[in-house]
Amino acid sequence: APGVAEPERIAAAESALDETERLLATFAALVDIARAESGLSRETFAPVELTALIADMAELFGPVIEDAGQTLVVQAPPGPVVVPAHELLLRQALGNLLHNAAVHAGPGATVSLTLEPGDPIRLVVADSGPGVPEASRGAVQERFVRLDEARSTPGSGLGLAIAAACAKLHGGALELSDNRPGLRVGLALHPPLAPGPASA
Repeated sequence: APGVAEPERIAAAESALDETERLLATFAALVDIARAESGLSRETFAPVELTALIADMAELFGPVIEDAGQTLVVQAPPGPVVVPAHELLLRQALGNLLHNAAVHAGPGATVSLTLEPGDPIRLVVADSGPGVPEASRGAVQERFVRLDEARSTPGSGLGLAIAAACAKLHGGALELSDNRPGLRVGLALHPPLAPGPASA
């Protein structure tokens, strides 16, 4: 527009680009949720070694957790745990859970990433932060829902919805519980997913 200084034009353009990227990311997340909830993503299931997966996620998010002034602890069985799964969606779900912990658990918190073999298999992200009130744990899994204390931080409110859809796709559910203190979020992967070599 006439009379607008060049730096202001650049700032406005950058702001518009940031908003466009945010909207595109939100749309992509909604597509992921829809595909998972409809079961379409099962078409791309392949054998996934979960012990290696959580090691990769810990390496990726270790610096994020450290920058938040927190400590990351990883726990997994010594041997491989292989399941047929949608690896990209599992990574996205775990990434969202680790990101939430980094943002909300607070400095000094311990964040744990754990693989619990069994029936069901659980991928668990827990923290020693303030937690989520029991009455709100169902609501925060819905799309676009964010607790009042989280509204000052960036985000679309889709992180837990993606994790819940991922769990559903894998025959399980997203489990939120009290970590005493903090929040424990488990991705339960249900039978026929089981430890051991997956058939080709």
